[in-house]
Amino acid sequence: MQKSTIQFLLINCFLAIILISCGSVTKNYTPKKLDKTSYEVPYFKDSKTDYVYKTNITVYGHDLSGIFIAKKINDTTHRVVFTTEFGNKLLDFEISEKTFKVNSIVSELDRKILVNTLRDDFRLLLKKEYQIQEQFENESDDIYKSAYGKRDNYLFISKKDRKLEKVINSSKTKEKITLLFNSENDIFAEKIEIIHQNIKLKIELNYFKSE
Repeated sequence: MQKSTIQFLLINCFLAIILISCGSVTKNYTPKKLDKTSYEVPYFKDSKTDYVYKTNITVYGHDLSGIFIAKKINDTTHRVVFTTEFGNKLLDFEISEKTFKVNSIVSELDRKILVNTLRDDFRLLLKKEYQIQEQFENESDDIYKSAYGKRDNYLFISKKDRKLEKVINSSKTKEKITLLFNSENDIFAEKIEIIHQNIKLKIELNYFKSE
């Protein structure tokens, strides 16, 4: 009898941990009636604009600085180029939600795990539209949940000025990647941060203002 009781308690504790983990992303948010079924991202959408940012990549304590350039080349695809501050090209990608092409990459960066990580980061950064399944809110934001393959994306829209301030990419149990947007208007982000929770990788983009 005692053994059965212990097993019962262990099973319930285990289930509680699973439920808490699965709800960890939204546990502090209040469910809200869905007010839209899709959201179009305002950033990186103008095909006439070259989006140029000074960039700092920090990976496991090592820093790499350069220039990030994103250009929308058709309705579905962006071209992304990363150069040194002296203009030497380090990588050149073409990215859409379903396709990925490496035009060039220096041998030092040509590692499958790094290329795949950057591909996924840039694909998330440049994503133009989300289909919304659920909605939540906290004190400052409306939060939209959108399915993203085996994960989910949570979009944080400021209640004050309706700007997209944050995207959290999450598994069923924990946050994986956070994108932070700092924007003076609702069409261009002056500062962007891409932060990984499971690896020591951070990408910081600051809008390059030519003199």
